Amino acid sequence: MNPEIRKHQPEYADVETSSEGYARRFSGEVGKYFLEVQTQITLELLKPWPRARVLDVGGGHAQLALPLVEAGHEVTVAGSRPECQDRLTRLLPAGSYAFQEGDLVALPFEDKSFDVVLSFRLIPHLEAWPELITELCRLAGQAVIVDYPDLRSVNIFSKLLFQLKKAVEKNTRPFACFSRGEIMNEFLKNRFGHPVFRPEFFWPMALHRAMKSGAASNNLESFVQRMGLTGLLGSPIILRVTPD
Repeated sequence: MNPEIRKHQPEYADVETSSEGYARRFSGEVGKYFLEVQTQITLELLKPWPRARVLDVGGGHAQLALPLVEAGHEVTVAGSRPECQDRLTRLLPAGSYAFQEGDLVALPFEDKSFDVVLSFRLIPHLEAWPELITELCRLAGQAVIVDYPDLRSVNIFSKLLFQLKKAVEKNTRPFACFSRGEIMNEFLKNRFGHPVFRPEFFWPMALHRAMKSGAASNNLESFVQRMGLTGLLGSPIILRVTPD
Protein backbone atom coordinates (compact mmCIF):
# COMPACT_ATOMS: atom_id res chain seq x y z
CA MET A 1 0.00 0.00 0.00
CA ASN A 2 1.33 3.43 -0.92
CA PRO A 3 2.12 5.30 2.34
CA GLU A 4 1.89 8.63 0.52
CA ILE A 5 -1.84 8.27 -0.25
CA ARG A 6 -3.45 11.07 1.73
CA LYS A 7 -6.33 10.33 4.06
CA HIS A 8 -9.66 10.33 2.28
CA GLN A 9 -13.19 9.06 2.58
CA PRO A 10 -13.58 5.72 0.78
CA GLU A 11 -15.49 6.02 -2.50
CA TYR A 12 -17.73 3.37 -4.03
CA ALA A 13 -18.39 4.62 -7.56
CA ASP A 14 -17.76 1.15 -8.96
CA VAL A 15 -20.74 -0.27 -7.05
CA GLU A 16 -23.03 1.54 -9.48
CA THR A 17 -21.05 0.56 -12.57
CA SER A 18 -21.00 -3.07 -11.39
CA SER A 19 -24.80 -3.20 -11.14
CA GLU A 20 -27.30 -4.85 -13.46
CA GLY A 21 -29.00 -1.49 -13.89
CA TYR A 22 -25.80 -0.01 -15.27
CA ALA A 23 -25.26 -3.04 -17.50
CA ARG A 24 -28.63 -2.39 -19.14
CA ARG A 25 -27.19 0.84 -20.52
CA PHE A 26 -25.07 -1.38 -22.76
CA SER A 27 -27.79 -3.78 -23.82
CA GLY A 28 -29.25 -3.97 -27.31
CA GLU A 29 -27.60 -3.26 -30.65
CA VAL A 30 -26.12 0.10 -29.70
CA GLY A 31 -24.76 -1.10 -26.37
CA LYS A 32 -23.14 -4.06 -28.11
CA TYR A 33 -21.57 -1.67 -30.62
CA PHE A 34 -20.18 0.52 -27.82
CA LEU A 35 -18.58 -2.46 -26.10
CA GLU A 36 -17.16 -3.87 -29.32
CA VAL A 37 -15.36 -0.58 -30.04
CA GLN A 38 -14.07 -0.38 -26.47
CA THR A 39 -12.84 -3.97 -26.51
CA GLN A 40 -11.15 -3.69 -29.90
CA ILE A 41 -9.18 -0.59 -28.93
CA THR A 42 -8.20 -2.01 -25.54
CA LEU A 43 -6.94 -5.29 -26.96
CA GLU A 44 -4.96 -3.41 -29.61
CA LEU A 45 -3.28 -1.31 -26.91
CA LEU A 46 -2.44 -4.51 -25.02
CA LYS A 47 -0.75 -6.24 -27.96
CA PRO A 48 2.82 -5.46 -26.81
CA TRP A 49 2.16 -7.55 -23.67
CA PRO A 50 0.61 -10.92 -24.59
CA ARG A 51 -0.61 -13.08 -21.70
CA ALA A 52 0.05 -10.20 -19.31
CA ARG A 53 -0.78 -10.00 -15.63
CA VAL A 54 -3.64 -7.48 -15.78
CA LEU A 55 -5.36 -5.66 -12.92
CA ASP A 56 -8.76 -4.17 -13.77
CA VAL A 57 -9.51 -1.55 -11.10
CA GLY A 58 -13.23 -0.98 -10.69
CA GLY A 59 -13.89 -3.63 -13.36
CA GLY A 60 -16.91 -5.26 -11.77
CA HIS A 61 -18.95 -4.08 -14.77
CA ALA A 62 -17.30 -7.07 -16.56
CA GLN A 63 -17.04 -5.12 -19.81
CA LEU A 64 -13.37 -6.05 -20.20
CA ALA A 65 -12.70 -8.95 -17.84
CA LEU A 66 -14.20 -11.60 -20.13
CA PRO A 67 -12.43 -10.49 -23.35
CA LEU A 68 -9.18 -10.17 -21.40
CA VAL A 69 -9.50 -13.72 -20.09
CA GLU A 70 -10.40 -14.99 -23.56
CA ALA A 71 -7.30 -13.25 -24.94
CA GLY A 72 -5.14 -15.24 -22.53
CA HIS A 73 -4.34 -12.60 -19.93
CA GLU A 74 -4.08 -13.37 -16.21
CA VAL A 75 -6.86 -11.15 -14.85
CA THR A 76 -7.46 -9.71 -11.39
CA VAL A 77 -10.41 -7.39 -10.79
CA ALA A 78 -10.42 -4.95 -7.87
CA GLY A 79 -13.75 -3.77 -6.44
CA SER A 80 -14.64 -1.54 -3.52
CA ARG A 81 -17.39 -3.81 -2.16
CA PRO A 82 -18.16 -7.57 -2.29
CA GLU A 83 -21.17 -6.99 -4.56
CA CYS A 84 -18.82 -5.67 -7.25
CA GLN A 85 -18.03 -9.32 -7.99
CA ASP A 86 -21.63 -10.34 -8.71
CA ARG A 87 -21.61 -9.83 -12.50
CA LEU A 88 -18.15 -11.37 -12.79
CA THR A 89 -19.38 -14.50 -11.04
CA ARG A 90 -22.29 -14.79 -13.47
CA LEU A 91 -20.40 -14.04 -16.67
CA LEU A 92 -16.91 -15.52 -16.25
CA PRO A 93 -15.92 -19.17 -15.82
CA ALA A 94 -15.06 -20.11 -12.25
CA GLY A 95 -11.33 -19.87 -11.62
CA SER A 96 -10.65 -17.76 -14.72
CA TYR A 97 -9.94 -14.58 -12.75
CA ALA A 98 -9.19 -13.31 -9.24
CA PHE A 99 -11.17 -10.70 -7.30
CA GLN A 100 -9.79 -8.33 -4.66
CA GLU A 101 -12.00 -6.16 -2.48
CA GLY A 102 -10.48 -2.98 -1.11
CA ASP A 103 -10.01 0.78 -1.25
CA LEU A 104 -9.47 1.45 -4.94
CA VAL A 105 -6.86 4.15 -4.30
CA ALA A 106 -4.94 2.08 -1.74
CA LEU A 107 -5.03 -1.56 -2.80
CA PRO A 108 -3.20 -4.33 -0.89
CA PHE A 109 -0.67 -5.17 -3.60
CA GLU A 110 3.07 -4.61 -3.77
CA ASP A 111 4.53 -2.07 -6.18
CA LYS A 112 4.61 -3.26 -9.81
CA SER A 113 2.56 -6.36 -9.00
CA PHE A 114 1.02 -6.34 -12.48
CA ASP A 115 2.21 -5.86 -16.03
CA VAL A 116 -0.74 -3.70 -17.06
CA VAL A 117 -3.32 -1.90 -14.93
CA LEU A 118 -6.69 -0.84 -16.38
CA SER A 119 -9.44 1.36 -15.06
CA PHE A 120 -12.60 2.06 -17.08
CA ARG A 121 -15.83 3.82 -16.10
CA LEU A 122 -14.21 5.14 -12.92
CA ILE A 123 -12.07 8.30 -13.24
CA PRO A 124 -14.98 10.68 -14.05
CA HIS A 125 -16.94 9.51 -10.99
CA LEU A 126 -14.26 9.77 -8.28
CA GLU A 127 -13.38 12.84 -6.26
CA ALA A 128 -10.01 11.22 -5.52
CA TRP A 129 -9.20 10.63 -9.20
CA PRO A 130 -5.60 11.96 -8.89
CA GLU A 131 -4.99 9.46 -6.10
CA LEU A 132 -6.46 6.73 -8.29
CA ILE A 133 -3.99 7.58 -11.04
CA THR A 134 -1.13 7.45 -8.53
CA GLU A 135 -2.28 4.00 -7.44
CA LEU A 136 -2.62 2.70 -10.99
CA CYS A 137 0.94 3.82 -11.75
CA ARG A 138 2.27 2.31 -8.53
CA LEU A 139 0.91 -1.10 -9.42
CA ALA A 140 1.82 -1.17 -13.14
CA GLY A 141 5.15 -2.46 -14.40
CA GLN A 142 4.57 -1.93 -18.14
CA ALA A 143 1.51 0.21 -18.84
CA VAL A 144 -1.65 1.86 -17.53
CA ILE A 145 -4.78 2.04 -19.68
CA VAL A 146 -7.77 4.19 -18.67
CA ASP A 147 -10.80 5.77 -20.26
CA TYR A 148 -12.18 9.23 -19.58
CA PRO A 149 -14.56 11.80 -21.16
CA ASP A 150 -12.56 14.48 -22.94
CA LEU A 151 -13.45 18.17 -22.97
CA ARG A 152 -12.15 18.48 -26.53
CA SER A 153 -15.44 17.11 -27.85
CA VAL A 154 -19.18 17.72 -27.54
CA ASN A 155 -18.56 17.20 -23.81
CA ILE A 156 -17.67 20.89 -23.65
CA PHE A 157 -21.45 21.35 -23.54
CA SER A 158 -21.98 18.49 -21.07
CA LYS A 159 -23.54 20.62 -18.33
CA LEU A 160 -25.96 22.24 -20.76
CA LEU A 161 -26.89 18.93 -22.37
CA PHE A 162 -27.10 16.82 -19.21
CA GLN A 163 -30.89 17.05 -18.89
CA LEU A 164 -31.31 16.03 -22.53
CA LYS A 165 -28.87 13.15 -22.01
CA LYS A 166 -30.82 12.08 -18.92
CA ALA A 167 -34.09 12.16 -20.84
CA VAL A 168 -32.67 9.78 -23.43
CA GLU A 169 -30.64 7.48 -21.18
CA LYS A 170 -32.96 7.62 -18.12
CA ASN A 171 -30.34 6.36 -15.61
CA THR A 172 -27.35 8.53 -16.47
CA ARG A 173 -25.46 10.29 -13.67
CA PRO A 174 -23.24 13.39 -13.48
CA PHE A 175 -19.63 12.93 -14.49
CA ALA A 176 -16.49 15.04 -14.71
CA CYS A 177 -14.78 15.81 -18.01
CA PHE A 178 -11.06 16.40 -18.43
CA SER A 179 -8.61 17.94 -20.83
CA ARG A 180 -5.77 15.83 -22.16
CA GLY A 181 -3.31 18.08 -20.36
CA GLU A 182 -5.13 17.71 -17.04
CA ILE A 183 -5.08 13.92 -17.21
CA MET A 184 -1.49 13.72 -18.47
CA ASN A 185 -0.26 16.07 -15.77
CA GLU A 186 -1.21 13.50 -13.13
CA PHE A 187 0.44 10.65 -15.02
CA LEU A 188 3.61 12.68 -15.54
CA LYS A 189 3.78 13.35 -11.80
CA ASN A 190 4.01 9.56 -11.45
CA ARG A 191 6.63 9.25 -14.19
CA PHE A 192 4.30 7.73 -16.76
CA GLY A 193 4.26 9.26 -20.23
CA HIS A 194 4.46 8.29 -23.93
CA PRO A 195 0.68 8.69 -24.26
CA VAL A 196 -1.41 6.97 -26.90
CA PHE A 197 -4.84 8.62 -27.12
CA ARG A 198 -7.58 6.60 -28.82
CA PRO A 199 -10.91 8.46 -28.99
CA GLU A 200 -13.86 6.10 -29.35
CA PHE A 201 -16.75 8.13 -30.80
CA PHE A 202 -17.33 11.52 -32.37
CA TRP A 203 -21.08 11.73 -31.87
CA PRO A 204 -22.57 11.82 -28.36
CA MET A 205 -23.40 8.41 -26.93
CA ALA A 206 -26.89 9.71 -26.10
CA LEU A 207 -27.48 10.33 -29.83
CA HIS A 208 -26.50 6.75 -30.64
CA ARG A 209 -28.82 5.43 -27.94
CA ALA A 210 -31.66 7.54 -29.34
CA MET A 211 -31.12 6.04 -32.83
CA LYS A 212 -31.31 2.47 -31.42
CA SER A 213 -29.41 0.97 -34.34
CA GLY A 214 -25.95 -0.50 -34.08
CA ALA A 215 -25.55 -0.50 -37.87
CA ALA A 216 -26.58 3.16 -38.13
CA SER A 217 -24.18 4.11 -35.33
CA ASN A 218 -21.35 2.24 -37.01
CA ASN A 219 -22.02 3.96 -40.34
CA LEU A 220 -22.28 7.39 -38.73
CA GLU A 221 -19.03 6.97 -36.81
CA SER A 222 -17.17 5.41 -39.75
CA PHE A 223 -17.99 8.46 -41.88
CA VAL A 224 -16.56 11.04 -39.45
CA GLN A 225 -13.62 8.76 -38.63
CA ARG A 226 -12.61 8.74 -42.28
CA MET A 227 -12.71 12.54 -42.19
CA GLY A 228 -10.34 12.56 -39.21
CA LEU A 229 -12.86 14.15 -36.85
CA THR A 230 -12.91 11.32 -34.32
CA GLY A 231 -9.17 11.58 -33.74
CA LEU A 232 -9.47 15.33 -33.20
CA LEU A 233 -12.70 15.64 -31.25
CA GLY A 234 -13.73 12.15 -30.14
CA SER A 235 -14.72 10.98 -26.67
CA PRO A 236 -14.54 8.96 -24.47
CA ILE A 237 -10.81 8.53 -24.88
CA ILE A 238 -8.93 5.34 -24.12
CA LEU A 239 -5.45 6.37 -23.04
CA ARG A 240 -2.37 4.20 -22.67
CA VAL A 241 0.73 5.45 -20.85
CA THR A 242 4.00 3.69 -20.07
CA PRO A 243 6.81 4.36 -17.58
CA ASP A 244 9.40 6.99 -18.49
